[in-house]
Amino acid sequence: MRAMGLDVGQRRIGVALSDPSGRLAYSRGTLRRSKLPKDLDELAAIASEEGVSLVVVGLPRNLDGTLGPQAERVQRFGALLAERLSLPVVYWDERLTTVAAQRELREAGVPARARRESVDAVAAAMILQGYLDYLANQELRSRGEVE
Repeated sequence: MRAMGLDVGQRRIGVALSDPSGRLAYSRGTLRRSKLPKDLDELAAIASEEGVSLVVVGLPRNLDGTLGPQAERVQRFGALLAERLSLPVVYWDERLTTVAAQRELREAGVPARARRESVDAVAAAMILQGYLDYLANQELRSRGEVE
């Protein structure tokens, strides 16, 4: 299973992909937001080119777990994307992934300007890796290998 992870913002969409086995996520880059049809077309091209069979979209929950206006926008975008790609779209809690991505880039010595350009892609990889780890854990549990 090849999965694509997205960190959908108002200005940029961070994109990540999994390896073909669906175990490891890596950043693919960032798309600058444009008109909705163009954004969907660009993501469809990536999905087709990479053989994606599942899309994981980061859902920006509030710290208390509730959904706010941005989460509702992301869900609408995800529904349109699912329709456009004819692929399943799942939502994964993205709370604090941007903060973690900024910290990771800062600790790696990435300059501030470059951090702004890549933080969404790193956050998308964190979102996708979280989901892939969850799937792997579920698989181990179903085989009785983890309690």
